Amino acid sequence: MLDAAEGEFSAHGFDGVTLRAIAKRADVDLALPNYYFGPKHQLFEAVLMRRAEIVNQWREDALAEAIELAKPNPPTVESIIRAYMEPMLTGPHVEDQGWKNYYALVAYVNNAPGWGGRLMAQHFDQLIRKFLDALRLALPGMNEKDLYWGYNCFSGALTLALAQTGRIDHLSGGVCHSDDLADACEHMVHFITGGFEAARRAAPAVQTQGTPRKRKIKNATA
Repeated sequence: MLDAAEGEFSAHGFDGVTLRAIAKRADVDLALPNYYFGPKHQLFEAVLMRRAEIVNQWREDALAEAIELAKPNPPTVESIIRAYMEPMLTGPHVEDQGWKNYYALVAYVNNAPGWGGRLMAQHFDQLIRKFLDALRLALPGMNEKDLYWGYNCFSGALTLALAQTGRIDHLSGGVCHSDDLADACEHMVHFITGGFEAARRAAPAVQTQGTPRKRKIKNATA
């Protein structure tokens, strides 16, 4: 039933799916989805949580390895970004239709105002804060606003890649393919790493630019 619900929700969104449609796809009695999972919103959350736990463990393990390998130095920005993205975007699982459905669902939730933000926070924020702490080690003194906006851009690029909409295929004339997540990963790692490092380098200049300069007043002569 979770597989059926995942497929329906990823294709039609929360509002476009009924428990009847899920039961039909799962080939089970109409009453069973509600019996095991409760109302539709609880089934939706169960679908999101099932693979979130797996993905989060993959990424937490990769981050711990990156930190350990860098000791006694802090991890590099690139190693942190790779720890976040590579477990999701590389490996045989990305060819599985169930994972394709789940990634499309994550992209949908991450772009849904209100309840989408709540679900993303509930299932992913604890891990994301560990990555932000690691970035603070790699980028000492980075402005907190730059850090969070940097992550916002990072998250947006990642979830667009997860959606695999095919738009980049048309835009690039076939040079790029949205279903090639490993290729997307490699390009995004370098781009996002550069973005964080550029924001860190620019921070002092921004602060200086925002500080009013004292004007020199020449003595006037009568």
